[in-house]
Amino acid sequence: MTARTALPLRTLLTALAVLVALVLPLVLPEFQVTLLVNILIAGTLVTGLVLLTGVVGLTSFGHAAFMGVGAYTTALLTTQAGWSPWLSLPAALVVTALTALVLGLVTLRMQGHYLPLATIAWGISLYFVFGNTPALGGNTGLTDIPALSVLGTRLTSPRAFAYLALLCLGLSALGAQFLLSSRTGRALRALRTGPLVAEAFGASPFALRVQVFVLSAGLAGLAGWLYAHNQRFLNPTPFGLQAGIEYLFMAVVGGVGHVWGGVLGAGLITSLREWLRGTLPALLGQQGSFEIVVFGALVILTLQFARRGLWPLAERLLSPAAPARLPSPTPLPRRAVPTPGAPLLEVQAVSKHFGGLRAVQEVSFQLHAGEILGLIGPNGAGKSTLFNVITGVNPASSGRVQYAGNDITRLGAAQVHRRGLGRTFQHVKLLPELSLLDNAMMGGYARGRAGLLRSLLHLERHEEAALRAEAQAQLDRVGLGAQALTLAGSLPLGQQRILEVARALVADPTLLLLDEPAAGLRYGEKADLAALLRRLRGEGLTVLIVEHDMELVMGLVDRLVVMAGGEKLAEGTPEEVRRDPQVREAYLGADPVAPTGGAA
Repeated sequence: MTARTALPLRTLLTALAVLVALVLPLVLPEFQVTLLVNILIAGTLVTGLVLLTGVVGLTSFGHAAFMGVGAYTTALLTTQAGWSPWLSLPAALVVTALTALVLGLVTLRMQGHYLPLATIAWGISLYFVFGNTPALGGNTGLTDIPALSVLGTRLTSPRAFAYLALLCLGLSALGAQFLLSSRTGRALRALRTGPLVAEAFGASPFALRVQVFVLSAGLAGLAGWLYAHNQRFLNPTPFGLQAGIEYLFMAVVGGVGHVWGGVLGAGLITSLREWLRGTLPALLGQQGSFEIVVFGALVILTLQFARRGLWPLAERLLSPAAPARLPSPTPLPRRAVPTPGAPLLEVQAVSKHFGGLRAVQEVSFQLHAGEILGLIGPNGAGKSTLFNVITGVNPASSGRVQYAGNDITRLGAAQVHRRGLGRTFQHVKLLPELSLLDNAMMGGYARGRAGLLRSLLHLERHEEAALRAEAQAQLDRVGLGAQALTLAGSLPLGQQRILEVARALVADPTLLLLDEPAAGLRYGEKADLAALLRRLRGEGLTVLIVEHDMELVMGLVDRLVVMAGGEKLAEGTPEEVRRDPQVREAYLGADPVAPTGGAA
């Protein structure tokens, strides 16, 4: 089945799912409708966890506490201040978002296991605030929370309330899908592999983390608002650490990287919990929360046999969805091409020290527009360190880096990229679960303007159309256009490195920096890479290449800078470098390397 025929099938299944969701509240017994409402509320919260944990990779055990913030905010405003429940909704969202903003600014810079531990800490803290604050009813709770009304009709029936909960979940999931298919969504996915890729293409990793953290907390606050006006009674129990762990279970079992997987997990875990609560005590002959044991076993089995959750197993039955139809694009603006031969990049006495280690020491060279400059040297020569200094990943300890006449020495990677420097990585850094087209579009992040809110509301369609057209053009340029809808993870290494070049070209750089692009490539793949770089130079692109493969470099570059022990050893044309006795001793060996036809 091709993507062209898969789209109607997916549309049919989506329409069928919507129809079933609309009919269920009418045909199910009232107890099961109540259970359905609980599933829909949990699904709204878990949608936020999918964005935070599944997409960005930030694990939170405390989102049930954010649900409590939203619930208690609306309960206080409606019972004690006399607010309309509808007016309390934006207030609940704002209070939850502000709470998350404060906690996010404090905790989201933590790495590794420290962040999950921090979410446990503030989750427990908020839980005890709910239970020990007299104004919130303490552990006894708050009662007489008013019911919601629509056009004079009170939503006291589970059947009526189910449609409101269904609307909230539907809008939340749809907005999340829109977000993930946008430039912001691609940057969020890139964060899961570490901040380097997102920052290298103009994004601010910390700002993105804070934004998605606040958004996910807002969805939890929306779930709390629904919960409060559905139950019309609150106590701290549903907002404790155990509840937070259960919501994370839902995301993991359903498919933590997929929006609809989170909804599936909410349905499975909520239904299973109710069934087990009635069945296990009867089977065991005693009361207890035995369902927690079953949940633990279920998560272990899921992680063992279906680590991506259950939703991806269902996705395998369908072909990949065709790209959404977008408006006819307006071409993106392009940078002015620098005058050939003019100084473009100037490295002036740059040093980089890591404590007592002098990785780079007083290195200087110039790169002129329209040329290919090679940066070579033995292992440990300091090439990659200097590369990272130029691209803003690591600040220089001393010296200056100038680009197009501007000092970029103290700029971060995102700011350097926005000046017109595009790069690839020593180790391939792609999003294997996305198509070549989506991976290439990541390179155009800095050329777009739509942020998180516009993406949620799907107001970035014209910009997305322009980015998609540019990405397709660059894939065609490097010879991968026919495979645009193929998953990047299915490509051989050589084509993955070519894809990284295409992604960098989508940024419309004036200088392309390649970090060991031939590493791991076969002979023919190296020849293809060399031919591509020559063609790009002929089109006016300037290239700085860090490489170990001398056969490739000698037949490709216009000039070479040779490093050894963190210092510049030599500089000149390939012939001049080849004849330099110091270079031959330090790198080339006794006999100079002559280029061969394959790599040249």
